[in-house]
Amino acid sequence: MNFGIMFDTHIDKWELIRYAEELGYDSAYVPDSEMMWSDCYATLALAAFNTKRIRIGTGIAAPGVRIAPVTAHSIATINQLAPGRVFLGIGTGHTSMRMLGQDPMPLAELREYIRVVRGLLDGEEVEYTMNGRTQPIKFIHRDRYYINLDNRIPIYMAANGPKAIRMVGELADGWIIHNANPEQGKVYFDMVRDGARKAGRELPADFYPTFQSSPIILRPGERLTDERVINEVGSQVTCVLHLAYEIWSYLGKKDEAIPPFFADVWDDYLKRVNNYPERGRFRYIHDGHCTFLQPDERKFVTPKAIQAICLAGDVDEIIERIRAMERVGFKELNMLPPADYQRKVFREFAELVMPAFR
Repeated sequence: MNFGIMFDTHIDKWELIRYAEELGYDSAYVPDSEMMWSDCYATLALAAFNTKRIRIGTGIAAPGVRIAPVTAHSIATINQLAPGRVFLGIGTGHTSMRMLGQDPMPLAELREYIRVVRGLLDGEEVEYTMNGRTQPIKFIHRDRYYINLDNRIPIYMAANGPKAIRMVGELADGWIIHNANPEQGKVYFDMVRDGARKAGRELPADFYPTFQSSPIILRPGERLTDERVINEVGSQVTCVLHLAYEIWSYLGKKDEAIPPFFADVWDDYLKRVNNYPERGRFRYIHDGHCTFLQPDERKFVTPKAIQAICLAGDVDEIIERIRAMERVGFKELNMLPPADYQRKVFREFAELVMPAFR
């Protein structure tokens, strides 16, 4: 099992990737969310220049805000700085598009987007349509190494729903999922294999599935309601709460769309959301998203939600939960703690949990 970090993309935090490399982490995922954080590719460039071993890439690139040739060009530029240790994580762009008041990219458009990016990164000529006009495009001047296509850049697709998960099996070199439940993970992994089979494809031996969560190592006598616990996992729980609200709204506000671990707080959360102005409401919903815990949202970080979303337990319990995901077929855990606790969480996890897997 490998281990990766994810953090709120801050141009000054490239050094956090170097710190993770020193701690023994394998990967660093840098999110792409233009209305919330710094530019992911600028942050990756600084990290690429100042690290030697750790794998780096987007986690997750937002296709709706950059045309496909630009995404291919940007990640290939990072590959010139860190040859052979770069990946492109990509998804529908949930948060980045929501923060523009727009919907994420439909899967049919994402499939076409990935086709163009994959072809360009493979050095191929691809048919590309822009503003209703289709032309053959291809990178030129490759011998001058403005970008690096010699070292293949894998594409990892973020997918949590059945249709998207099957598309992973059809198209991707790896998979990023927000789920730490081995029973669900097994069901979803079967969907990946089903998608590959229907596409007439065998999953490659180096297919790279990774799951994303936040760990909280409980001390003797500590409870999930304790202040430290909520501080260190709160923004992860509310990140899922924000997403759950968006999906619930999209699906027609049906009760069956409410995650069971939020059922007890759902009505209170709706009261909070309904107090926001209707125009631009998305900005209020995502304030603090994956970054810090809003004080008024603290009451939504319940033990039930923490247990469902995060890796909570003593050292041995966390190790066993990771091993259960490993048995399903996952190769990496990447973690996203709140901004104010990242270095502490990364260090403690590296010291107390990672040695069991080395």
